This record gives sequence, structure tokens and C-alpha cells, in this order.
Amino acid sequence: MIETKQLRFFGMRDLDKIEQLKKLGEEELFSIKVAAHVLPFRTNNYVVEELINWDNVPDDPMFKLTFVNKNMLLPEHYDKIYRAIKSGLPKDKISAVANEIRYDLNPHPAGQLTANVPLFEGEVVRGIQHKYRETALIFPSGGQTCHAYCTFCFRWAQFVGMNDLKFATDESKRFQKYLKAHKEITDVLFTGGDPMIMGIKKLKAYIEPLLSPEFDHIKNIRIGTKSISYWPYKYVTDKESDDLLRFFEKIVSSGKHLAIMAHFNHWVELSTDVAQEAIRRIRNTGAEIRSQSPLIKFINDDSEIWAKMWREQVKLGIIPYYFFVERDTGAKHYFAVPLFKAFNIYRNAYKQVSGLMRTVRGPSMSATPGKVAIEGIAEIYGEKVFVLNFLQARNPAWVKRPFFAAFDETATWLDDLTPAFGADKFFYEDELEKMLGYKSERTTPEAVHRAG
Repeated sequence: MIETKQLRFFGMRDLDKIEQLKKLGEEELFSIKVAAHVLPFRTNNYVVEELINWDNVPDDPMFKLTFVNKNMLLPEHYDKIYRAIKSGLPKDKISAVANEIRYDLNPHPAGQLTANVPLFEGEVVRGIQHKYRETALIFPSGGQTCHAYCTFCFRWAQFVGMNDLKFATDESKRFQKYLKAHKEITDVLFTGGDPMIMGIKKLKAYIEPLLSPEFDHIKNIRIGTKSISYWPYKYVTDKESDDLLRFFEKIVSSGKHLAIMAHFNHWVELSTDVAQEAIRRIRNTGAEIRSQSPLIKFINDDSEIWAKMWREQVKLGIIPYYFFVERDTGAKHYFAVPLFKAFNIYRNAYKQVSGLMRTVRGPSMSATPGKVAIEGIAEIYGEKVFVLNFLQARNPAWVKRPFFAAFDETATWLDDLTPAFGADKFFYEDELEKMLGYKSERTTPEAVHRAG
């Protein structure tokens, strides 16, 4: 029997209320508060009480996943915000210092605010991204927060209170007009933040219209969420849980495929009774659950963790979907794993599981031109190379067209790689530059600097 639990949030101002944190020294606790002035911090009572092993703190992966620390900021950035706080500056001055640092952290990577936002009837459509032909991303204004914030999150800029960095729909429903006009779109992904932070009334306002005949071209509705990990009570004992599951059934019975794109970063998130009951109840509606996660240093950079997680997911009826590379934003310097290590971790996990778990694709980089997967490391004509492939691309013709990059054991992202065999550019770069109207990221001064 799953007991009812009331959701309680803990933000930066609530750190002293978390009894378990008293295990840490005063200076270590203060360093969390300092980092939380720049990077978003929120956790809740379920994460604190049921996911974190406090006997293993600060090394516990669930603790690293949800509690920021000083090393997640570059030393110069930490020192800057530390001095601002210690010198007793007023709140608005401290916020200004924090904002300066945030702009240095590549808040919207891969052209999210520039290359992915569509125009409709001569105006920008707020809260929608349309990067790949068949798939549109919708950012509901009511879903741009989460039950807890992941420290590695590539959408951290959504949560820091800077309106020019926030991405969300307006209330005009213009995104629906855009979807209606673009019949090539078959998949809609509701994302955030976390759409499942919304109540049933708001969720229905976004999804229910898509069940009508004028949206027959929309075949698949996806919901990107971390709620099964961070608040599984949403589906089990919360006041609206039964209504929510009935709505899932309605979506499925309308003829749409409903895919819950669940973010699981570690097998611990699958281990509680309430999480397993939430998974069971969701699947009973006819919805599928697919899992995805980046590779994150200090949290899941071990092939045994991935193999165990995939096995547990399949056992529970979840389909392993994506193994991502940590994006080049926020605390990437802390969490990133070199690409060659990422491939080896993926391969060593992949080769020890059965075919039912080999649905997972990766290691995949969601970069400006598309989702680029590392297919292997090979030696061709005496040159060691990364074998690369597009799983998705701005131009569908690029998909599954292998290309090669010179092996580089320091590279952590596509921008760090150079073409193999003496080529000046990767095959897609000229076309990408025409699409975007500027030089590709790999050839910008910032990318060259990052590559060393």
C-alpha cells in the first residue's frame, strides 16, 4: 500500500530546513548557497527522503544530481559571486553579478533561441521549436518549472528568473495555428521544464485540442518529464492522479500514440515502490514510456550503472531510447565526459545486455545541425577516427550518411572535432551555414578557443 505524501519544495532559501544537510560542514553548506545564486536549485521531500543515500553524501549520485556545489561553477565565476555575497551587496546587485555569470554559460545551446524558432504569418511563434521536419516542441507556459532541478540540466536558463532567457508559449494559442498549417508535423513533444508539473486542467488545455479531426496529421503526442523520478505520487496518490490517467486513456483511445519521454539518470530512480507503481499505472493506460538520459560525470559515468538501468527499465516495461552526451551549457565543465570515454561506456554497457535493451541510441549529441551519434572509433588508412552519423538532422538527407572526425581524446562535443583525412569541413557545413545565415559553431572563434 502506497502512502499519500504531500509535496514540499526546498529552494535556496530553504536549505537550512533540510535536516539531513546538517551532516555537512558549515563551509560546505555555504558553498551550496553560493552556487545556488547562479545555478537553479530546487528539490523536494521525496528526493530528500527516498532517493538520496545520506550516508554517502556528498558523493551520492542522487545528491550530485539535485544539489549544486561550488565546483559546478568555474573558479573565477564562483569567486565572483562569493565576493559579492560576502561583501554584503544588496540583493539586486548580487542578482546582477549572477546574471553576468549566467550569460557566460551558453544559456541556449544549439540555436534554440535563434535557429529553431519558427515564423508564422510573419511573426515569431513563441514557445515552439521546429528543428526537425516531423517534430515540433511545445513549451507550455505553465510547465516551465520542475518538481526538482537537475544540476546538469541543459535548460537551466528556464529557471533563473531572467525573462530574456525564458522560453514559453504565450496565451494566444498561436502555436496551434502553426501546427494546423504544417501538415508535415506528425509528432508533438510537450517539454519544459516539465509539463507534468501542471494540473490536469492546464494539461488538457494544451493537448485536448490536438485530438480533434483538424489535427489528424499529428499521430504521436510525446510528453517529456522527470516526474516519475522526482514525484511519482503524481500518478499514484495525488488528488488528480486518477483523472490524469483517465486523460491518458482518452488520448490513446482517440487514435494517437502517447509516449511518455521519461528522464532516468540512474537506476536508483526506478527502485522505489511508488515509482514502480507509477510506471505500472501509466502503462495500463496504453501509453508507452521511453527513457533517455545524458552521460553525466559523477552520476552515471559507469557502464555497469547503464546496463543495470536498462535491465530494470525493460523489466518494468520501459523502452530504452537515448544515451545523450552532456550538452555544452551550464556546468558542462564539471559533468562532461570525453567523447571517446562516452563511446566506451556506452559500448561496454550495450554489449552486456540483450536485444530488448538495444533499442537505446547513442552516444548522441543534440548539436546545431542535428542529433549526431558516435557509431564507433576506427582506424582507416592509418588514421584514427570517430565514425559519426546523423540520427536526426535539419536536412533529412543528412540522416544515416556516415562521416568521419579526427580522433581527439580531449573532445567533449561536436564543436571540438575536426574533419578527418585533411578535409576542411564536414559534408553538411556549407548547407548549414546557408540555412542559418552564419558560420557553423565549429568554426566560430569561441569554438576554436574551446577546442584549444
